[in-house]
Amino acid sequence: MVHRLEYYFDKLWPICRSITGNGVRETLRIISEIIPLNIYEVPSGTKVFDWEVPKEWNITDAYVLSPDGEKVIDFKLNNLHIVNYSIPVDIEISFEELNNHLYYIEDYPDAIPYITSYYNENWGFCLSYNQYKILPKVGKYRVVINSSLKNGSMTYGDYVLQGESEKEVLLSTYTCHPSMANNELSGILVLSFLYEKLKSIPNRKLTYRFIFAPETIGAINYLNKHGLHLKRNLKAGFIITCVGDSGKFNFKNSRDKNNSINKLIRHVFKNEGVKYNNLPFNVLGSDERQYSSPGFNLPVVSITRSIYHSYREYHTSKDCKDFISFTSILETIEVYLKVFKALELNNFYYNQNPFCEPQLGKRGMYPKIGAARKHPKSILRTMLALNFSDGNHDLVDIAEIGDDSIFDYEEIINQLIEKKLLDLKKNIEWN
Repeated sequence: MVHRLEYYFDKLWPICRSITGNGVRETLRIISEIIPLNIYEVPSGTKVFDWEVPKEWNITDAYVLSPDGEKVIDFKLNNLHIVNYSIPVDIEISFEELNNHLYYIEDYPDAIPYITSYYNENWGFCLSYNQYKILPKVGKYRVVINSSLKNGSMTYGDYVLQGESEKEVLLSTYTCHPSMANNELSGILVLSFLYEKLKSIPNRKLTYRFIFAPETIGAINYLNKHGLHLKRNLKAGFIITCVGDSGKFNFKNSRDKNNSINKLIRHVFKNEGVKYNNLPFNVLGSDERQYSSPGFNLPVVSITRSIYHSYREYHTSKDCKDFISFTSILETIEVYLKVFKALELNNFYYNQNPFCEPQLGKRGMYPKIGAARKHPKSILRTMLALNFSDGNHDLVDIAEIGDDSIFDYEEIINQLIEKKLLDLKKNIEWN
């Protein structure tokens, strides 16, 4: 899989993405080779809650010529050189005038910053501080931006992988950043290849909703269309971004800190030996801000590697292929998959024979020779599952009581259901 991850990374890397435009469409077309996306267009000017879908932006070229005709800034060499959403420009100006439209990071002198101007018509160029320092201060510069900003549409994609239940797991990443590896493409790759993994799970109970949309405006639009459905059906949601470097995992809680998804992730990470930092919910971050807004308050979390803003390369040209590891991306996929398998298992079960313990021996679930000094672990787990399957303890609770992993109970739960001793419904009364 590592080779396929790298193959798709290399296909997606050169594309200049934004919150609208052909870069997003091309990105979704490539992703559709892995996951059969439904692709939608939302017209510019569409009202989505307190926001409005902006005009569509596309760009073919942008550069700055020095007074001696040298191309000193070139969009075609790195698409971070242009301030994303820059309006079309073709002018000659002095260095003093140009300087008002230049962006760099003085204390990170060889990095090109990533800058946007989505909702304010403007233009600009980004360059390293080392480049900036040697720009001539005298003479006229030629500035050319071959872009368009006009009524069009915003593009996004989704796919619903149906399970036995209407209860859903939401998986969302964004498609609006140009050539950045950890902050953009790692999330796209993890989400795309998780689809292949989840599709292959037999007897999949939960329904999985995959969303590829521009950050903020895309999530707001999605909630405008599907928010009520998600409020009724969402069991858990995940914002997948910054998941490609080799840093320690970071898990950001849902807005409701008592929601069971937080407990489940901590349980899985503890029992699977995943080293991580547990972060409280905060109102800054990625699209969890939209899904967790008070009107929706959905159980949406984020599991990242080096979390946004915490690593120096974030939102710069240094967030490139050299910064990430395809082995780390594969590890991230496996960690997410463990969480989803735990979600599949975790339910509130009901003992269907709750008045005294059922006779397990006649069901072939108890040793034929009794009075052993120490019960086998499987017997203890069976007894725990029966005793605490009262509608008040989910399977994570039961595993924690036994100091076990939820995965230790998979075979036991299936056997108890087969023997009609457990069910997801309370339907036995003493008579």
